[in-house]
Amino acid sequence: MAPMLSDPSEEVTQLLDAWSGGDRQALDRLVPLVMGDLRALARAYMARENPGHTLQPTALVNEAFLRLIGRRKVEIEGRVQFFAVLAQTMRRVLVDHARRKKAARHGGGAAPVPLEAAMDLPMKTDLDLIALDEALEELAGFAPRQAEAIQLSYFGGLTFDEIALALEVSPVTVQRDLKAARMWLLKELQRTGATA
Repeated sequence: MAPMLSDPSEEVTQLLDAWSGGDRQALDRLVPLVMGDLRALARAYMARENPGHTLQPTALVNEAFLRLIGRRKVEIEGRVQFFAVLAQTMRRVLVDHARRKKAARHGGGAAPVPLEAAMDLPMKTDLDLIALDEALEELAGFAPRQAEAIQLSYFGGLTFDEIALALEVSPVTVQRDLKAARMWLLKELQRTGATA
């Protein structure tokens, strides 16, 4: 499981509000306040990857930040939503990296990600990150809140309470959504042959 985020800071929220309002200097003051959490989150992601993975945690954070600040309009309301957006951005970076690596090998398999790390399920199997991304996209088509809960948990490292806050539901609902989503993802990935 990814590291727990530091205690929420009013200053972080104020800087996020200013940045969302177009104050680019707020970003300069924001980065040092959240960088520790972001690096810890990236290290947790990379710990799930194969040992020879070519993307380093610092590069993951940097690429995610570049993509985020490259957006024309950024509307982030608070710290939890900020980490949720960064989680989604990091997911895209990792999937894009896996796709580039797969394409470079002309169809070779992408680096497997342990399913038990991805889904917290008690089993021994490997999962293709691209297959997980495709399954999450399919899940989002009919159960968007469940897909978002998985993303916030796995890619965002958020706790049940933080996910509940981000999705505006109760922690119990988050637990139910995660359980249902994990079971569907496991069945889907087994059906498509993405798990061992």
